Amino acid sequence: MGNRKKLAAEARKEARKKVAIAKLNNVPTSPRKMRLVADVIRGEDVLKALAMLKHMPQDAARRLEKLVLSAIANWQAKNEDDSADDANLVVKEIFVDSARMLKRLRPAPQGRAHRIRKRSNHVTIILDSAK
Repeated sequence: MGNRKKLAAEARKEARKKVAIAKLNNVPTSPRKMRLVADVIRGEDVLKALAMLKHMPQDAARRLEKLVLSAIANWQAKNEDDSADDANLVVKEIFVDSARMLKRLRPAPQGRAHRIRKRSNHVTIILDSAK
């Protein structure tokens, strides 16, 4: 019984070695704007995703480009003997969650006030080797 658990743990460890995760927290961009850019690179090859992000005009693209590079570096740290170019890394998952919301008041006519919600988000990217 103990030997089977060790083998299962080894298999899980090997599977985790092929996956790289990177997170970007409290990005001062609305989640909706970030999702528009994230949807473009979901499921794409890493090199193609980087090329697409480099030529997008959105501010969110710059942040996601740095996040993809960070995930590649995380994968490289786990797999020191392999090359990231040869591994055929793919953006397996990317998701954008809502983060804290700063609430501000803006003066409105006739002594009233309107609430301004400054949104932010958390982005998580998971890279996997496509084989």
